[in-house]
Amino acid sequence: MVAPIFKTCVADPAVTQLLGMSPTRLYPHGEAPEGVAKPYAVWQVVSGSPFNYVNGLPDTDRYGLQVDVYADTASSADAVVVAIRRAVGRHAYVTGFGVDSRDKDTKNYRKGFDVAWLVRL
Repeated sequence: MVAPIFKTCVADPAVTQLLGMSPTRLYPHGEAPEGVAKPYAVWQVVSGSPFNYVNGLPDTDRYGLQVDVYADTASSADAVVVAIRRAVGRHAYVTGFGVDSRDKDTKNYRKGFDVAWLVRL
């Protein structure tokens, strides 16, 4: 089982308005296909652990996700981050803000944040 970030985001009209549908430009493992249209977002699991109990098996896992958005403009990156945060925020916790930069070579804007997602088994 994994955190349902993709399922959550493709069900949200604000996200799909910005990242498209069929396909939605939200990719796992922190990598997007080469040459993909911008804006797009990637996510990856950066931490995780089960909720262990002394008297039984875990019934919930905690996933720590990192989400990064890449765009041609800062305002486009900001809009995607806001849309994903609102969609995800109904199901998980935004726990921190990561990178907010512009790549010196590609000139892409990159903005990121971290999410803690509790998944019932």
